[in-house]
Amino acid sequence: MEGYEKHDDNQQNDREEIYSKAVRAGKRTYFFDVKSTRKDDYYLTITESKKRIAPDGKMYYEKHKLFLYKEDFEKFADGLDDVISFIRNNNFIQEDINNDEQSNQTVSSEVQNSDFTNISYDDLEAKNG
Repeated sequence: MEGYEKHDDNQQNDREEIYSKAVRAGKRTYFFDVKSTRKDDYYLTITESKKRIAPDGKMYYEKHKLFLYKEDFEKFADGLDDVISFIRNNNFIQEDINNDEQSNQTVSSEVQNSDFTNISYDDLEAKNG
């Protein structure tokens, strides 16, 4: 191949990897890696890594990789911002469920701290009997 210089693996990796950021999110880890082309242009790889268990019981990592080149950064960022805003603005159902659960926990703790919780079934039967 014309214009291609062969490097050993260590030289190749040192030249290509510019910056890296790992983000742990639950069962997944996202890796944001800035790399360099042979012409020293930067690009971004986004890798999603999930720990899995094979049928034989051995653990392995399932990886999905996305390559994002600098000419696409702005359009990608705009699209990502748009869908994240949509989710935040239109995902009221989950927020309502979380708010209801918090309200129920608050009411439950208020009831537990009141005098009403000290009534036994025997007390009820004596009053009604």
